Amino acid sequence: MISRETIDAVYETARVEEVIGDFVQLKRAGSNYKGLSPFSDEKSPSFMVSPAKQIWKDFSSSKGGNVVAFIMEHEHFSYPDAIRYLAKKYGIEIVETEQTNEQKEQQSERESMYLVSEFANSFFQDQIRKTELGKAIGLSYFKERGFTDETITKFQLGYSPDQWDALTKAAITKQYQLKYLEATGLTIVKETKQFDRFKGRVMFPIHSMSGRVLGFGGRILTNDKRAAKYLNSPESDIYHKSKVLYGIYYAKQTIAKEDNCYLVEGYTDVIQFHQSGITNTVSSSGTALTPDQIRLINRLTKNITVLFDGDAAGLRAAIRGIDLILEQGMNVRVCTFPEGEDPDSFAKKHSEEEIKNYLSEKAQDFISFKANLLQKEAKNDPIKKAELIRDMVASIAKIPDAIKREVYLKECAGIMDISEQVLFSTLAQLDAADKTEKKRVQKREAKKQQAEGPVVAVLGKEENARSSKVDPIFQLEQKVIELLLLYGNESITYIDSVYEANDEGEVIMKDQEVSAKVYEKIFLDLQMDEVQFMNIQFQHLYTFLINQYGEKGKELKIENVLQELDPALISTATNIMMDDEKYDLSNWAGKEIHVKMKNASVSTYVSDVVLNLRRQLVYNLINSKMQEIQTIESGEDRMEILSEVMDYQTLQAVLSKKLKRVIL
Repeated sequence: MISRETIDAVYETARVEEVIGDFVQLKRAGSNYKGLSPFSDEKSPSFMVSPAKQIWKDFSSSKGGNVVAFIMEHEHFSYPDAIRYLAKKYGIEIVETEQTNEQKEQQSERESMYLVSEFANSFFQDQIRKTELGKAIGLSYFKERGFTDETITKFQLGYSPDQWDALTKAAITKQYQLKYLEATGLTIVKETKQFDRFKGRVMFPIHSMSGRVLGFGGRILTNDKRAAKYLNSPESDIYHKSKVLYGIYYAKQTIAKEDNCYLVEGYTDVIQFHQSGITNTVSSSGTALTPDQIRLINRLTKNITVLFDGDAAGLRAAIRGIDLILEQGMNVRVCTFPEGEDPDSFAKKHSEEEIKNYLSEKAQDFISFKANLLQKEAKNDPIKKAELIRDMVASIAKIPDAIKREVYLKECAGIMDISEQVLFSTLAQLDAADKTEKKRVQKREAKKQQAEGPVVAVLGKEENARSSKVDPIFQLEQKVIELLLLYGNESITYIDSVYEANDEGEVIMKDQEVSAKVYEKIFLDLQMDEVQFMNIQFQHLYTFLINQYGEKGKELKIENVLQELDPALISTATNIMMDDEKYDLSNWAGKEIHVKMKNASVSTYVSDVVLNLRRQLVYNLINSKMQEIQTIESGEDRMEILSEVMDYQTLQAVLSKKLKRVIL
């Protein structure tokens, strides 16, 4: 178990904007930061980070929380592993007790797969550092490729011995379970036999954006034509090759800093470029580029420069990738190398400055690149040229931004020597065809849904209609929790009414000035009416916060409170604290929720929220009692309820008077 001191040190040191900045490109937005959601596919930023509150909120997926919650959500870490990750990032010594074998077995399936992968990574590295065979074969290969010791260490390169079960035996000896070795694809099990998938290969570990080992790529060193030159880990619960980019862990900071990402094809291309100083380079690991991989880059930058070999196959791959990048609303440039060269070989022969100059001079926007490439194929054939132009317009049609579309169309018209009007007309035809296809798909899905369950569809409409209505109680209860979270410890002065007898013996109501903490004011006012929150999560949060303020008083820090919250409540608390980042209070009056703006004064804001909540609860009680009267036949019982209603109406009048509002 990790010590409490370590956990406290992590929370005190880790900055939410710094940690999230490793995964998402954040831009200043007033006192906060914003960026694209790392949890959903979006083109407009809805992800907010508050340095002052040390929390984040993703409005597109409704996720939110503190810095530890982000690492847990994004990397699928357990709580202890999220703490370990942050401790490592900030150089905090982790004090914890050794895990027993029983505790290891209790780890989640997913976590066990990570542990096995980490062991395998250490095993492969040890082979080229500590064994003669590993040095002679594995280390020699990497040296021949021109990789330095620093580069080999940085990318954690290794070697899998040319033995049937070297890794498997070593792992089982260390008490790692065979089922996890098989689940990660490190070991192949056939009946009673098991053997290493990567035997006799040099190893390239594939990391997540946070640095966890997800899988491996292995290159064979013999000329065996029956075996694949490169072999990747199979798909597993922790490794999805379509969602991973090789080198992203090492490149993410430079990508965000340089606001550009170089995309290459293979492992060695990435490594050689990093060694040459071009550290904002990643690879799709030899697989076709996917939308998920592009979105991974999109979190860090809007600009991609695709680097490809000069051969025909490489150029064709470039064209396929371009359209996918354009669909994601990103800016794409393409750079090819001289015939016979690839990024790896080119980087070996040139200095960092020469490489950067070449990339700067030779990189083309996608229109110029595609036009030059396809023109060579079309030559003087007018039919092929027409197909080429339509192909280019089809690529432009994928760009979501209308201004960029028009700019590219005009550029295309100049390059292809064709009128802009024709291109715009062609674009309109393609757009119309695309809309028709989308409508056809929607109709087909609607018919399918109707055939499968018309009752569900009707219920869905009712639910949508219900959810679109504003619930004043919900809104006001949420505001009470917000006040506790943001201002609970602040001292306020407010006017309260008390009843006392005057000289004539009459009981009168008199105003007096009272000083108290915000949490004390809220507690006393709601206790007066014995208010219970209708929303169960708000009730749990309210009870927890009042108890925390009561126990710790002025020593209480709200960022520390969040780490003690039940995980199920962290998201709710974050939603409330970040609510002002998305919504404005100016439309509350239109919803019959009359709350003054917070900047008027905290004391006024607290009073108005609490009074409005109490008034709304009384209003609901009156309506409930009036409905109850309709079901009662006994005149005596009806009069008793009417008497209650009159008492509630008197209380409602008092509350309304305090709010300086008139009941109509």
